[in-house]
Amino acid sequence: MNFTLRPWRAEDAASLAQAANDPAVAANLRDVFPCPYTLADAQRFIESCLAQQGQDIVYAITIGGRAVGGVSVQLQSDIYRKSAELGYWLAQPYWGQGVMTQVVNRVCQEAFGRFDIVRIYAEPFAHNAGSRRVLEKAGFSLEGVMRDGAVKNGRILSYCMYSLLRREAGL
Repeated sequence: MNFTLRPWRAEDAASLAQAANDPAVAANLRDVFPCPYTLADAQRFIESCLAQQGQDIVYAITIGGRAVGGVSVQLQSDIYRKSAELGYWLAQPYWGQGVMTQVVNRVCQEAFGRFDIVRIYAEPFAHNAGSRRVLEKAGFSLEGVMRDGAVKNGRILSYCMYSLLRREAGL
């Protein structure tokens, strides 16, 4: 499936709100991702992305010209300054089609090329088999499971620590 990765634009707000307003999407993300996801939420998010352009990678995933997901690589600081955190989501109609694995591969190559980092990590919930498969297909290694390390929707959940090292990415 053809997709584009690009910086967010103000005109993405309507399609972002539509794609993100799905409890099944929000259930696998941090609480900062609202549910329901309104047009005002989309506008605020895009404004924050535009305000910090160039610091981290924060891209819209578009298919057919519409924003249907997002991906970010956020640089860490202090003793973690050689690491970056990968985050991503995709609208449910595109799950299981290989889109996100390609997105993760592409954005990680860009991040290693752009930033002075040695490690990219991601922290999916342990029960999120789809997201874990994406990371494994993209070459990430499971480092461990943080048992009962998170709370989402009133439930205590375990999450996983995955990483991809620069040397494993062929760089």
